[in-house]
Amino acid sequence: MQPRVRFSPSPTGPFHVGGARTALFGWLFARNTGGVFLLRNEDTDPVRSSDHWMEGIMDGMRWLGLDWDGEIVRQSERRDAHLAAARQMLDEGKAYWCDCTADVIAARKGPSGGYDGFCRDRGLKAADDRVIRFRVDEGATTVRDVVRGDATFDHATIDDFVIVRRGGGAMFVLANVVDDEFQAITHVIRGEEHLPTTPKYLMLRRALGYGEDPVFAHLSLLVNERRQKLSKRRDKVAVLEFRDEGYTADAMRNYLALLGWSPPGDEEIVSLETLVREFRLENVTRAAAFFDIRKLQHFNGHYLREMTPDAFAAAARPWVEGDAVPWPDGAFDEGAFMALVPLVQTRVQLLSEVPQLVAFLFADLLEIDEKSWEKAIAGSDWSSEALADAAEAFAELPWEAERLKETVTGIGDRLGVSLRKVQAPIRVAVTGSTVGLPLFESLEILGRDATRARLHDALARLAALPRGA
Repeated sequence: MQPRVRFSPSPTGPFHVGGARTALFGWLFARNTGGVFLLRNEDTDPVRSSDHWMEGIMDGMRWLGLDWDGEIVRQSERRDAHLAAARQMLDEGKAYWCDCTADVIAARKGPSGGYDGFCRDRGLKAADDRVIRFRVDEGATTVRDVVRGDATFDHATIDDFVIVRRGGGAMFVLANVVDDEFQAITHVIRGEEHLPTTPKYLMLRRALGYGEDPVFAHLSLLVNERRQKLSKRRDKVAVLEFRDEGYTADAMRNYLALLGWSPPGDEEIVSLETLVREFRLENVTRAAAFFDIRKLQHFNGHYLREMTPDAFAAAARPWVEGDAVPWPDGAFDEGAFMALVPLVQTRVQLLSEVPQLVAFLFADLLEIDEKSWEKAIAGSDWSSEALADAAEAFAELPWEAERLKETVTGIGDRLGVSLRKVQAPIRVAVTGSTVGLPLFESLEILGRDATRARLHDALARLAALPRGA
């Protein structure tokens, strides 16, 4: 039988990296086996579900290249099928109506007690203020899981559980069972937090007379550096936030694939083709996986450096042509930016870092970092002399990076300081910071006139300082 896998998010918040990893593993499995990868919108929570969040999930999946097959099933539109399944179990005595409230249940059993089956044999009829409960018989259910092995659940530990809430909405587990059968799902790949509901899932399947059970693969948790489960309240977990910070889809997809699985060999940076070819569910580990943002940044830097200059420039375009760029409207120069691309590409880990590195090139009034000014210029006895010598020497020499470097080296020799030190005040005067792109290549692209003008501006600012400042 052709494998059929579904990714079925509940659209109640941003697309989580844990959900993205689950979707990726399902997609890799389907593409590796020639199977079908389906997307289902589990919007049965009328209060928390939102089309806005579902659009974000789909945007994130498209960004990661996780295309789905066929039409999206919207679970809220299958309400009649869910309730028909519940009616079938009512008619067969496998479920019953219950009017017990949470307070009543707690009063009978105490604060730690669960439901005691009080309404099992009361013969209650349908009513809007009643729920439908599934009758859990004696015995045990074994969940066979590709990742976690066999897990047996004693039915004595499982209360008669609610399958239809007050007001007539199906609970998550019932809707899951009915819709998986409707979509002929053969493999259920999902997070380990769903494992405790799986025996309920299997009991419902059998009560409804469904056929062969799907294969289960419950994926481990993603944890932070403290080995705590990733939390949207504490950790950065929204997929689109990573996209908007300048991570590439290739890097994110490659990194997520290694959270609980690895291809043969020692390589971590692997192509999408390799991921699809080598992925095996049975090789997924059960240990919690550390979502390490610094490692993700390392992956991203690698993918950025592997791009052609044209591809890198295209990827960076939203950041250098957006509304929040640190230079005036109309100041961006395509030719100058393309000249800088080979320098920028080797020095960023995120595309969002690009504007700050190239801002000196397009600035009208250069903004100088005050700490850099104090350290490299105002706090140095020889910086004014170095700036004046550079401004004078730069007037006539051929405007090439190597000649600029030779000239500044000579200035340092005369002042008795190293090239590394003597270029610091020049860098701050011209680019505004002590850190940035290679200085002499940057000066060559900036041009003679702009470079000398900024050196003179820095000298004027120095001269305006009170004596002893």
